[in-house]
Amino acid sequence: MHRGGFLRIFLIIGAITLLLDWYVFYGLRTFVSDWQSRKLKRAVLWGYLVISVGVTALFLLGFGSFSTVKGMRPFHEWMLSLFLTFFFTKIFFVVILFLGDTGRFLYGIGDHIINPGSKTGEPFFPARRKFISEAAILVAAVPFTGFFYAMLKGKYDFKLHKQTVYFDDLPDAFDGFTITQVSDIHSGSFDNTDAVQRGIDMAKAQKSDLFVFTGDLVNNAAWEIEPYIERFSQLKAPYGQYSILGNHDYGDYIKWDSEAEKTANLEHLKEQHQKLGYRLLLDENVLIEKGGQKISLIGVQNWGRGFIQIGDLDKAIKGVDKDAFKILLSHDPTHWEEKVRYNPTKIHLTLAGHTHGAQFGVELPGLRWSPVQYRYFDWAGLAEQNGRQLYVNRGFGFLAFSGRLGIWPEVTVITLKKRLS
Repeated sequence: MHRGGFLRIFLIIGAITLLLDWYVFYGLRTFVSDWQSRKLKRAVLWGYLVISVGVTALFLLGFGSFSTVKGMRPFHEWMLSLFLTFFFTKIFFVVILFLGDTGRFLYGIGDHIINPGSKTGEPFFPARRKFISEAAILVAAVPFTGFFYAMLKGKYDFKLHKQTVYFDDLPDAFDGFTITQVSDIHSGSFDNTDAVQRGIDMAKAQKSDLFVFTGDLVNNAAWEIEPYIERFSQLKAPYGQYSILGNHDYGDYIKWDSEAEKTANLEHLKEQHQKLGYRLLLDENVLIEKGGQKISLIGVQNWGRGFIQIGDLDKAIKGVDKDAFKILLSHDPTHWEEKVRYNPTKIHLTLAGHTHGAQFGVELPGLRWSPVQYRYFDWAGLAEQNGRQLYVNRGFGFLAFSGRLGIWPEVTVITLKKRLS
């Protein structure tokens, strides 16, 4: 984006947040109006302005430096996250205050129409009642505390998801075979090494037969994984460790000095997979053998609706027996929707990631919602259609917003079972 574009964005963001701050300031002034201490009143009012405007200023400064440091760093993500926390808190506060003011407005008009003579010399609108400001503060506390929980604890609150999938034609030797799946590490976002290790330990503790990683090792640059190579290389399995690339691994979201530099970064990233002990599958397949029987493990490069589309499924399945039991690693679930579920070659199970479940939502018995569902039909968990199954991992890491709320970081264990006839 050119300099003028950034400037316009800065001006728009600044104008919106200043308008919100002005409205919140007057709402808070009503809240403290009957306090006895003038010093305490000033501390609350001016303290709010200093903190809120300061967070906006830091966000804009961080956003302005984004293009010069080649990608988003934890500092940028924290500034964005704090800005979003205050922004949505202010939105909630302003909505309640606005509803109260609208009621005030309508009451004032109606009262003067009904009793015009008795209102001579009185204010046209009644004064804002303190309980409206109190209600606004109470409502605004919900997103405020929720966002901070997401940033301080939620993003490393790893959850183990166990999923058993059944197939009629699963080879007998693989009945009960287990696969640990991790996806979307996004190592460039991490800011707590010990917390990351807790997630790795959870994956290790499953002692699965096979380990797979389904893309987005980094945010943009290959070096981002370097501090964590020793840790993630702890993930071993008797039948091997396999991986694929995700859309962020190609370095498409930052500006490189040259195309050669970008290409070198991708080659370096492929070497990082090797250092991790992962066999990177680039539109290819391998055989997993157990008890004299085999299944085909297939891995494609990224193919996603609205994202980079270089994965070649036809190339990846070349040489695979049409009757073989097949598991596909494909980062973006839209690949399954558009290329896999109705493919003439039956692929029994696809393992994907990518969506992160938007890192925000609700998953309760009978209630499952995330804003990401308006972009992705299959955004988390198991889906089945046309005799093919898809599992979408919610992601191990996080990106942009330095937090997770309701959609927690995931380690998945898939158990293959033969359906009894």
